[in-house]
Amino acid sequence: MNIPKLQKLKENGTKIVGITAYDYSTAKIIEQSGVDLILVGDSLAMVALGYRDTYVIGIDEMIVFVKAVSKGAKNSFVVGDMPFMSYNVSLEQGLENAGKMLKSGASAIKIEGANNHLLKLVSRCVQSGIPVLGHLGFTPQFMNTLGGYKIQGKTYESTIKLLEWANRLVDAGVFGIVLEMVPEESAKYITDNLSVPTLGIGAGRYCSGQILVSDDVLGKYTDFTPKFARKYANINDVVLNSISAYAKDVRDNNFPSESEIFKLPEEEYNKLREDKYFVN
Repeated sequence: MNIPKLQKLKENGTKIVGITAYDYSTAKIIEQSGVDLILVGDSLAMVALGYRDTYVIGIDEMIVFVKAVSKGAKNSFVVGDMPFMSYNVSLEQGLENAGKMLKSGASAIKIEGANNHLLKLVSRCVQSGIPVLGHLGFTPQFMNTLGGYKIQGKTYESTIKLLEWANRLVDAGVFGIVLEMVPEESAKYITDNLSVPTLGIGAGRYCSGQILVSDDVLGKYTDFTPKFARKYANINDVVLNSISAYAKDVRDNNFPSESEIFKLPEEEYNKLREDKYFVN
């Protein structure tokens, strides 16, 4: 997958499939499923590291996970999420950290918002060969400014504003835009009036594609499940039942079994039995 192919999917009306990944083994499986885009999202701060929100994670931590995912999904289009304050201080800081993402194995970066600083940064990144995925609607890194987890684009005026911001991002050079927690009708209006693909997460059925957090899809993260996230498995129960069964087998001396152990050759065992410290 690459940017021209993603654009072609939008033009053909073929839905783009995106999902997050945070580790090597999961990324390897996800690549085999045939998704179009893998995002190493800053959501890993909560689902993988146990932080209370996405504000806490830094660029160095994100790069560890980008490297792992890129190794597991070598042939996939991997997007590295730029964490809070890793691109807000200056254009130089943002460009340097974006470059670190690509050097770590990402194919592109994702940034949240569309203020003048970010528009300039998008332009500088694209000019430097760093593809950028935009992110509008509910932007978690602006949660304190927005007043919490609130749906965006709930009025005609705010929808028009979102479209204006989206077009500014497109003019700056983004290859696509994530729309998060936006009413379906607003997301459709924005998508229909953009030249680049949109990826919805809680933005209804009419975006160019969808993206979800893999831990939600797999039923692995149980602290909170958003309304828009559909569970396709219940990994939490699978893991819990498996580890509980393992613990029981250990305590009942049923693990390891005869087929799961290594044994000495008989002559070496006999020598050991003759040792004065051997216990029957």
